Amino acid sequence: MTTPPDLLTRLNREDSAAPRITCYDDLPGPTAGERIELSGRVIDTWVSKAANALQDEWGLEPGETVRLALRPHWRLLYWAWATWSVGAAVELGDGGGASPELVVTDDLDRLVAGVPGVFVTRGALARSAGTELPGSTMDEAAELASHGDDFTALDEPDEDDTALLVAGERLTYGEVVPALTDAGVEPDSRLQLVDPSAETLLRTAVAVWAAGGSLVVHLGPSDPETVERRAQAEGVTAG
Repeated sequence: MTTPPDLLTRLNREDSAAPRITCYDDLPGPTAGERIELSGRVIDTWVSKAANALQDEWGLEPGETVRLALRPHWRLLYWAWATWSVGAAVELGDGGGASPELVVTDDLDRLVAGVPGVFVTRGALARSAGTELPGSTMDEAAELASHGDDFTALDEPDEDDTALLVAGERLTYGEVVPALTDAGVEPDSRLQLVDPSAETLLRTAVAVWAAGGSLVVHLGPSDPETVERRAQAEGVTAG
């Protein structure tokens, strides 16, 4: 059984310094115009910190669910991989079934009463949320850095444990990598996404990283000339 964390481990074994995601933020707000590029090694550090938080702060384990109520962003990816690292299920969006054990969000209105949360600040250099948070909610920008850079899971998921819940679809750990791996993605592709949904970003990251490639993501609508200019500068080969 190959899990999403196995894909990241393989990427870093092959070349941990290569860029694996480059994000341009074209959405209105304080992060507009931001460009950030993360190597596999840096992504792995973020994943480890978030996974340690999930395991140490909330005791997340296989059979439990983390709801990622996040807009598409590079931070969505490391929270998804962290959830898979502890063997729990990623639920995208606002659910519709049973309450999750934890909600990770960039919108305070999407927290769930009685459920602990993590508030994610999108800015790359943010050091606090800059706003008052409910007592049961972690300020990711202020607190996540205190967690360790290396992660060891206390338990491993079974093949039949739920890995992903999205749009009424349930994928198990035995299914998630094969289901999301797109045979049409060429090996080592530098693939471009323009204004993707959270689901598209997550699915594409699994497919591209399984093929040893990388992503260039435009967050929000971008004019064609800008997209083309960036694609040439970034060495985009697909998308």
